[in-house]
Amino acid sequence: MHFATPLVAATLIRRYKRFLADIRLDDGSEVTTHCPNPGAMTGLADPSTRIWVEPNDDPRKKLKYGWRLSELPDGRLAGVDTGVPNRIVAEALAERRIPGLPAYDTVRPEVPYGEKSRIDFLLSGPDGETHLEVKNVHFRREADWAEFPDSVTKRGARHLDEMAALVAGGGRAVTLYVVQRPDCARLRIAADLDPNYAAAFHRAREAGVGALAYGTRITPKGVWLADPMWVA
Repeated sequence: MHFATPLVAATLIRRYKRFLADIRLDDGSEVTTHCPNPGAMTGLADPSTRIWVEPNDDPRKKLKYGWRLSELPDGRLAGVDTGVPNRIVAEALAERRIPGLPAYDTVRPEVPYGEKSRIDFLLSGPDGETHLEVKNVHFRREADWAEFPDSVTKRGARHLDEMAALVAGGGRAVTLYVVQRPDCARLRIAADLDPNYAAAFHRAREAGVGALAYGTRITPKGVWLADPMWVA
């Protein structure tokens, strides 16, 4: 997935109200940018962090920049936009580049299921349908472990329980965790940060809901799905 507009570098001044951040562009000007991430963003949103933002000239948008990447201490890049995983998964599904999924002929996004939810993608093929939920991951605390979630997600736990119920009724469902940072090689659930999500994850696994994780290749030009990771 290529970014629609070339990114520009900036320095983070502060993030606030979850979806806003003040930044300093390299020409010295200070502007407010949209932060497309409701999570904690631990380690990726500290003041003075080098970041990359996407400019836009859309008259309908009040903010003219969107935060896309944060630079890690080793100079590599991590993605912070929670909307990116769905876009890169859609691209990979169209190109049949995600091993581990049942065969499919058609892909439909945002299909209602359960009581109040929409599945990210409904895959239909010769053996029936697969409900595919996509999660963004960019949290790391130690070694090469990516962790999800980085804050409490009641919605995420509800999705897992609804997928478990779907599988119990004879359906098929998979959660795909997209890890938007290059310093991780495996994924685990952060049970200490959200025990309810962890419990829902284990209930879903026992019910037969699949769990896949994939890394990403990230540059200032775009983000692409990369290699599979082990899920603990």
